[in-house]
Amino acid sequence: MANPKPFYSDFTLILKSELLTALGCTEPICIAYCSAVMRQALGAEPEKIHAFCSGNLVKNAKGATVPNSGGLKGIDASAILGAVGGDPAKQLELLTTVTPEQIAHTKALLEKEICEVSLLEHEDDKLQVIIRGEAAGHTAEAELKYTHTNICRVERDGKPYPFNNLCDSASFTPSDENAESLYAGLSIRKIIDYVENVDLDETGLREVILRQVRCNTAISDEGLRGDWGASVGKIISRRGNTVPIRATAAAAAGSDARMSGCELPVVINSGSGNQGITVTMPVVEYAKELGKSEDELVRALLLANLTAIHIKASYGRLSAFCGVVSAATGSGAGITWLAGGTYEQICATITNTLGTISGMVCDGAKPSCASKIASAVDTAILAHEMAMAGKLFHSGDGLVKENIEATITSVGRMAAEGMVSTDQKILELMMS
Repeated sequence: MANPKPFYSDFTLILKSELLTALGCTEPICIAYCSAVMRQALGAEPEKIHAFCSGNLVKNAKGATVPNSGGLKGIDASAILGAVGGDPAKQLELLTTVTPEQIAHTKALLEKEICEVSLLEHEDDKLQVIIRGEAAGHTAEAELKYTHTNICRVERDGKPYPFNNLCDSASFTPSDENAESLYAGLSIRKIIDYVENVDLDETGLREVILRQVRCNTAISDEGLRGDWGASVGKIISRRGNTVPIRATAAAAAGSDARMSGCELPVVINSGSGNQGITVTMPVVEYAKELGKSEDELVRALLLANLTAIHIKASYGRLSAFCGVVSAATGSGAGITWLAGGTYEQICATITNTLGTISGMVCDGAKPSCASKIASAVDTAILAHEMAMAGKLFHSGDGLVKENIEATITSVGRMAAEGMVSTDQKILELMMS
């Protein structure tokens, strides 16, 4: 596109930094990644591992199956498998090359209880892990925080160890000085402008989004075929063949498979595979139903992804507020755009969704995430249908404010500030 607006490059950078490919739930995977980096610095298989994790990381890693692990669960399993067989050069796909022998060895080390897990006493961020390893009289330590790939410190025997973070697809992390201003520049009006005018090929965004469609459709299809988790998506699909049912089932089925250890990769959103699936699959199903072109699908998904990122940025990556609400809200906005909705109708879809389902809690990553996705997507579809009929909630209806940006800020403050004690109580109950 000739003479793109200044914020276009910022939005492209955000998308390329956020829409990464990951194998399995990103919380156990980032623990495995940090552990693999520690092993690289240590230069030998650790004889003892100590994993220090933030409370929200513990919450999300506790119940999810570690991918390519033979069904293992838990922080200790993630840390040991990452050290035994993880390839840190592959980042969130580091367990793709794990062998059966390495899985068997991990199980043996779990029986020996070589890994100790502790809560971080003074966490700097809700997403933070420190992995310490010992072998042959040497020690190594790696620390990750802010995002699932941001290794911020590596040491061997107490001295800095050179490590290339390998984030070729990401030019910044939220710890960088420019990141806050980048995310602060997001608004629904600017996002729509960008979506409708950005050059898909010159920016490379076409392939970024089509990769998201390919990966997330594949795991959704597997969830509908197989017997994963509680089979939420498959059970929803029995209700009929309308597009709302297909959209809801497709999103839930992807989570069914992912939360139960399916080894297919997912393109994430806001650090979460479940959110990536929730953003993607409803828009894909509506694009098919409406007979939309590839370009229209890609642009609708740009809108869905950026809307979800914008909302999620208002309260942080890990929270007591279930992130699939943001993701489903994004997919609803994308569906409204596909249906020819105006700026006002897109805003109404977002408002209606957030005005209905905000407050659904996150009690960790596990099979029931699929049913939460189904509830959120169903709400977003209703919100879209209301918006297209000219119906919306108004300022003063709960958290709804005078305009869309004020509403997003309102919901974000409720999640970030108002749900702190909820977060603490959820963790307490899960650990008791």
